[in-house]
Amino acid sequence: MDIHARLELIKQVGEEIVTEEELRQLLETKRRPVAYDGFEPSGQVHIAQGILRAININKMLNAGCRFRMLVADWFAWMNNKMGGDLEAIRKTGEYMIEVWKACGLDTRKIEFVWTSRDVIPDSEYWKKVISIARTSTLKRVVRCSQIMGRKESEVLQAAQIFYPCMQAADIFHLGADITQLGMDQRKVNMLAREVGPKLGFWKPVVVSHHMLMGLLHPPPGNVPKDERMLAIKMSKSIPDSAIFMTDSEEEVRRKIRKAYCPPKVTSENPILEYCRYLIFERFDSMSVKRPEKYGGDIEVSSYEELEKLYSSGKLHPQDLKAAVSDYINQMLEPVRKHFARNRKARELESFVRSFRPTR
Repeated sequence: MDIHARLELIKQVGEEIVTEEELRQLLETKRRPVAYDGFEPSGQVHIAQGILRAININKMLNAGCRFRMLVADWFAWMNNKMGGDLEAIRKTGEYMIEVWKACGLDTRKIEFVWTSRDVIPDSEYWKKVISIARTSTLKRVVRCSQIMGRKESEVLQAAQIFYPCMQAADIFHLGADITQLGMDQRKVNMLAREVGPKLGFWKPVVVSHHMLMGLLHPPPGNVPKDERMLAIKMSKSIPDSAIFMTDSEEEVRRKIRKAYCPPKVTSENPILEYCRYLIFERFDSMSVKRPEKYGGDIEVSSYEELEKLYSSGKLHPQDLKAAVSDYINQMLEPVRKHFARNRKARELESFVRSFRPTR
């Protein structure tokens, strides 16, 4: 694959790339650049963390990147996930890896790095963390609080102040040329670009992927941009806003039936988002079944065609939702089977589903 083809593939992942010219130069000078993503183990995996992440990372792999996935167990601990129970967090990390094995992510080509096991014990890592902290003001660090799913106005615990400095240090400690995280992580990636050259490191290329919407009604347009991003994305803390990777067929249909999907409206429509970012990434076309009296079945060959049909009113929300339910269920079926047949995976899922914090 030539440089142009590799660049175009990565551009499919990045809703924003900082900067495209730096990415081109990187691909021209480094045959296998290192890209990384990180995740807090924090409960059930929804389709944005599962299917969308698999689609994006496979594209990065196909573009010739080496990929390191950070299992950010200490970050989940600092962010009070799973009741602050570090052992529960680690089990949840193992569960998430089982999900990716089943949903199409080529885990054989990924290096999984655990914060607790592979990063924290290294004193050189802590030198990077302190160096970044010494180079950054408290105000600048607090501005990054969005990366923890928190508003800038929230009162943070002392441990959470370390979070952005540690996440920025991860980039350099893992040797990441490319940070391939969601748009909600943009601020800390820009912090890393600011401090990297000052500390004798490099300026990482930032490839920020789209944040998949939750199923519920989006917030009003007058909500501040950062708060709006947090409110609009799929959230596991609001179960009906998210489709989880082991939801039953009927549960998927129930959630999609009640989802926000106004007629003719294509902006901030989660059902159309799932068509664009999930279904048309995995299927060459999309079949929509309809009664003859409403025009009969249709076959749609691209997202652009689907959006045009929907905005014109030629496709009813109910018919679209039924089709989306069918395709999402097809994509989830291998995961359901994996967890039904694999004892280890089943026990991990059972633990995560039943976990109740003791404090």
